[in-house]
Amino acid sequence: MTRLQGKTAVITGGATGIGLAAAKRFVEEGAFVYIYGRRQEALDKALVSLGPNARAIQGSVSDLADLNRLYEAVKTERGTLDIIFANAGVGSQLPLGEITVEHCDEIFDINVKGTIFTVQRGLPLMGPGGSLILTGSSAGTTGAPAFTVYSASKAAVRNLARTWAEDLKGTGIRVNVLSPASTATELAKEALGEEGLKVYGNLTPLKRMGDPAEIGAVAAFLASDDSSFMTGSEVAVDGGLAQI
Repeated sequence: MTRLQGKTAVITGGATGIGLAAAKRFVEEGAFVYIYGRRQEALDKALVSLGPNARAIQGSVSDLADLNRLYEAVKTERGTLDIIFANAGVGSQLPLGEITVEHCDEIFDINVKGTIFTVQRGLPLMGPGGSLILTGSSAGTTGAPAFTVYSASKAAVRNLARTWAEDLKGTGIRVNVLSPASTATELAKEALGEEGLKVYGNLTPLKRMGDPAEIGAVAAFLASDDSSFMTGSEVAVDGGLAQI
């Protein structure tokens, strides 16, 4: 398939997991992809699997100087930008009564502020037909025990798309949210083990966790003209977890 032929994409959190799976799919469908993340070693490893139509830039979405450097590279090397997949995010558990200022700051700095400035700094390079994809979560709809701050941050991301759909009226640029549930990334496999994967998988009507490639496939749909009449929407790729 060549739905993304000739397009340029930026994927934050692109070195591993859902971001890397999306990058692979974007490249397969013809895009040139910039993957962006904090760990140079992971970025270098990801580039090996992506081939010549990808470029890695190290930086944090919570650092505006890093984001400026990312988009300056895109502008210099490609001129324009068609797709931003604001995928970088973090999450950890602290129950109500134990939440700290540091916990709030870390999660909101990356998940909310990072998403805002990832989009805002890249927007001047985009034109009609551009697609903004924000990574939400089933937790933003359902909530999850001890995930107060993470769940709130993802609910905020959902609202960003609604607000930006209004702000972007008349520009031809679309914005949508992709909301997975638990996904069997390498990090999840390490953290949960085989039994943990089964426990989380059994929470969904499909009785399994998602595969990163399944999430990447939906990201490619949202990036392409196949979703040309969608904006302000949320696409749940969650095995039905938040739908029943």
